[in-house]
Amino acid sequence: MVSGTIVAPISNLQLSPGSRVTIDNVSWDDYEFLLLEMGDRSSDRMIYSCGTLEIMSPLPEHEIPCDLTSDVVKLLLRLRKIPYQPFGSTTFKQIGIAGVEPDACFYIQNYQQMIGKRRLTIGDPPPDLALETDFTSKTTLEAYQAIGVPELWVYDAGTLKIYILQNDRYIEVSRSPIFPDLDLGILLPRTIDRAWIVGSYAALDEFEQEVNN
Repeated sequence: MVSGTIVAPISNLQLSPGSRVTIDNVSWDDYEFLLLEMGDRSSDRMIYSCGTLEIMSPLPEHEIPCDLTSDVVKLLLRLRKIPYQPFGSTTFKQIGIAGVEPDACFYIQNYQQMIGKRRLTIGDPPPDLALETDFTSKTTLEAYQAIGVPELWVYDAGTLKIYILQNDRYIEVSRSPIFPDLDLGILLPRTIDRAWIVGSYAALDEFEQEVNN
């Protein structure tokens, strides 16, 4: 049963940019109801893991790192002729346990299975790579672990952390298994820094020239 005492105050929250609220003891039914209630509030994002709900309102400067990180992934996949299917910030769920909305995500191993999909259905695999920008938390990692996303990138405060799933737990690694020849922990933050100076187009062009040399 959906608890009105929980849902009503949460759905009426007005978060200032950069703020985050964590609420414990939220049922799965409440979470599902809130997804519907807040569906048109695209600036607020929710993460649910084992009864804990986090609601976050990104800062405006979140958008440049978010978009550029996604563009870098698309560029690298195209340069390496690796087929993929992007799924943006789709909400992924492990029913009754976890729900998460990545900034961007990509199907690579299972891209063919996801072509033409207009909505997720039970039995669909998780994306192979998910991207998060500006924040991470225990709840975030636990949610992605529960959903089974093999690789997660978290960019925050000028640092890129790459996590891979091993034995149902994330471990941090220095290089992405998808792009093992690149030190993205250096390249990506440098590219984002350049975007603030020369613009995203020029920064991405510089990145492409560097990885092609």
